[in-house]
Amino acid sequence: MMDKNQKPTKLLWIDLEMTGLDSAKDVILEVAAEITDFDFHTIASYESRVKQKKELVLERMQKNIWWADFPENRDDFLEKLDSSKPSDVVESELIALVEQQFGSEPAVLAGNSIHNDRLFIKSAWPALDLKLHYRMLDVSAWKVFMQGRFNVEYDKINVHRAFDDIQASIAELQYYLDWFEKHQTKSATTVTSLSK
Repeated sequence: MMDKNQKPTKLLWIDLEMTGLDSAKDVILEVAAEITDFDFHTIASYESRVKQKKELVLERMQKNIWWADFPENRDDFLEKLDSSKPSDVVESELIALVEQQFGSEPAVLAGNSIHNDRLFIKSAWPALDLKLHYRMLDVSAWKVFMQGRFNVEYDKINVHRAFDDIQASIAELQYYLDWFEKHQTKSATTVTSLSK
């Protein structure tokens, strides 16, 4: 049994590329995982494409018009579907990575809008989901707070490829943390006033 009160020592950054955002109908096309410490030093990483039925992928892509903005990604995914790994193999490899790197520590998921990736993990890879902490580090929550409270904007480039999106999420969180270091007096006053 996992001790979910155990202090986390690492983060499991995950990004999924899917045919769309509906975990009941859409499917995972690509996954990247990067394990870091809390200084964002990479400890281990993993990438894989996920094999899916071409007819289903085409149908779901046609229902999600944002694929038209990324024609190179769409074509690349479609061309390499047959050479991708079966979903159950990808899940087994991810579980092995988590067990090797986290041991009995529940892995805390991190990323942008990570709750949606978690929905897909629960649906497609339930055995992996059991290895994960119920808490998650969502960079998009930082985005909302930094925009709303400090009018701080981070110009993130969206390429919609799993590994690149993880790097962008880590860079975004680092940007916010660096901002706090540069504005310690003001941010400390804000945090104090918010906690009262």
